[in-house]
Amino acid sequence: MDKKLAKLLEPGLKTMFAALILFVGITVYFSVPVAAAEGLLVLLIFIFYKRKSRRRSDKIRKYVDTLAFQIDNASKNTIVHFPLPMVILRLDTGEIVWENEGFEGITNGYKRVFDTHITEVVPGFDTRWIMEGKNCCPFDVQVGDRKYNVYGNIVRGPNMENSGLLATLFWVDVSDYCALREKHRRSRPVVATIHVDNHEELYKGISEAEKSTINAEIDQRLSDFLKKYGALLRKLERAKYLAVFENEALLQMTAEKFPILEQMHEVRNSGGINATLSIGIGKGEDCSLAELYRFAGLSIDMALSRGGDQVVIKSPTAFEFYGGQSKELEKRSKVKSRVVANALSQLIRDSSQVFIMGHRVSDLDSIGAAAGVAAIVRKCGRRPYIVCDRTVTAAAELIDRLCAVPEYADIFITEQEAIMMADAQSLLVVVDTSRPDIVEAPDLLESIPKITVIDHHRRAASYIEQAAINMHEPYASSASELVTELLQYILSPQELLKTEAEALLAGIVLDTKSFTVKTGVRTFEAAAYLRQIGADTIDVRKMFSGNLEGYIKRYQLISEARHICPGISLVVSRAPVDRAVAAQAADELINISDVTAAFVVFAEAAGGTAVSGRSYGKVNVQFVLEKIGGGGSMNMAGAQFKDKTPDEVVPMLTAAVEEYLRETKKTEE
Repeated sequence: MDKKLAKLLEPGLKTMFAALILFVGITVYFSVPVAAAEGLLVLLIFIFYKRKSRRRSDKIRKYVDTLAFQIDNASKNTIVHFPLPMVILRLDTGEIVWENEGFEGITNGYKRVFDTHITEVVPGFDTRWIMEGKNCCPFDVQVGDRKYNVYGNIVRGPNMENSGLLATLFWVDVSDYCALREKHRRSRPVVATIHVDNHEELYKGISEAEKSTINAEIDQRLSDFLKKYGALLRKLERAKYLAVFENEALLQMTAEKFPILEQMHEVRNSGGINATLSIGIGKGEDCSLAELYRFAGLSIDMALSRGGDQVVIKSPTAFEFYGGQSKELEKRSKVKSRVVANALSQLIRDSSQVFIMGHRVSDLDSIGAAAGVAAIVRKCGRRPYIVCDRTVTAAAELIDRLCAVPEYADIFITEQEAIMMADAQSLLVVVDTSRPDIVEAPDLLESIPKITVIDHHRRAASYIEQAAINMHEPYASSASELVTELLQYILSPQELLKTEAEALLAGIVLDTKSFTVKTGVRTFEAAAYLRQIGADTIDVRKMFSGNLEGYIKRYQLISEARHICPGISLVVSRAPVDRAVAAQAADELINISDVTAAFVVFAEAAGGTAVSGRSYGKVNVQFVLEKIGGGGSMNMAGAQFKDKTPDEVVPMLTAAVEEYLRETKKTEE
């Protein structure tokens, strides 16, 4: 390195000396004495130059050595006396190699020993971020009662195979900033919309004096509950309230699981009906009051569509749910059905063609409801198309019966055919689901702007938002029941085919388990209407009859059941099982006296894993399966996993059941 540096700094005199020697050689031909004198002079100049060059090289070398020493010494002093806490550790083992006094100070003088791991000093500290090429830790690091931002870089040594990679980490105290940020978060406003969701039932058939008493008691309980949180409460209408409070109050409410829900049940009229509340809350750090109010409106709609008696919190990114343990209260009024029937008829007439679809792996309810909607479309003078994958369905026999009717020739089409036929004036009617991720044709849902949803399941966090008409009634037993109510305002009894009536009745029978679960007055009214038209109950019953192989498999599954928690039964099948057989096995299990809920986890022939959950209401299977991405209703729910095996799903389900039982126990306490 020194020779190279000297060579770079050496003046270029070689060419000049070569020219002088050549000149001396030429002079010899003219005068030897003169040439000798010139040669002597050139020699003296060369000797002088070499001495001067040697002295110059020595000075340069001494200067470079001094500079290198000063830089190295400055680097060492900088590291040792760096004003921020600093630590050097091995990334392959996490062992601390060296730290300065500042780092010792923030760790309360922790005495290092050989091979001390960083997590012994800072519990839970993770260095994966620096291996991913990041220069700053993505989260605040807690050390004692202080918080730090950690910055770092990787030092690559000359012999990485033996020593490993080293990381230099710098710790910046941001405790004051974090405290200010937390204070800001806790002081952000939150907007809540509160509804007495069974107001009509609560006030029906009682005196004016009792109405005033109940009204005053509800107002007082709400006021007392919100007063301790410093909330502003205003009554908008006779059954609607608006509240504004800080996010810190919301954190306290969620920690206490909103006791106002249970307190409101103590308000009871003379007929024995308890008052229930639905609360929709909008929150968001960077949201305006107008946005928070809109979020609160979406939340209250979600709460009511899930059966009421619960709290739903909407942030810019997600929904949170609290309560909702009670059964849905049946609505006796059919005003909404009449309004939806008129609006749907007009929407169909304004459309060029109508596509109807349900959920993936269609069942009797989704196909029955689709057939009822097809009858409405036919009445309005448009051609209906039912989008269905006939290779993967639990209603193959019903589809075959419908296809045998002339009116249903070429009505069942695939998703690709529907996409090719759809235009800007097309209408899509989604039945028996409101979740965009489980519809029969997701691409078709994205391509058609006009959408109508008819569903009876409790609404999940993800739902079809852009629906022009949304008939979402969780009190109903089935989608077929809702469609049957619409039919009564659009068609005359003679215009509904017998096969369509049987399809609708089959859907009702399926979801009510032969009128034993979630059956209200309106359910029997719908069934009576279909029976009056000519639906044959014997033909409907035949749709539920299975073959000998299915019976054997069903009872084989039941024989393998085991309890994972008191009253909770689980069956696991690693071999592919038909969905209908799995659902029937779950239905049979809850008929056993000591079983309050049953879950069947099974592999599917098309790949992936599915879960079927059933109960008689004591356990909310929808809440359990929502925790693992499923959904449904209180008594009947399911979940699907495209890329998981039954052995991978079982631990998830077990954890969800245990979490649900813990939450229920806390609520009861």
